[in-house]
Amino acid sequence: MATVVNNPQPTTSNNGLGFLLGAILIIIFAMLFFVYVLPLMRSSMSASQAPQVNIPDKVDVNVKQK
Repeated sequence: MATVVNNPQPTTSNNGLGFLLGAILIIIFAMLFFVYVLPLMRSSMSASQAPQVNIPDKVDVNVKQK
């Protein structure tokens, strides 16, 4: 006599919970980026000052030869 094994169909309950959690995590990381990382990058760029150039009021362009 043959043995028949009836396996039930696998049930998938894909209700979009993974998508919702992923979207929430992306929103949280974006908020943390704007609150902490972006100001840190701005302050580090403004801390490096441009070189200071001093230009005299008058320049003597007369060349005296001996």
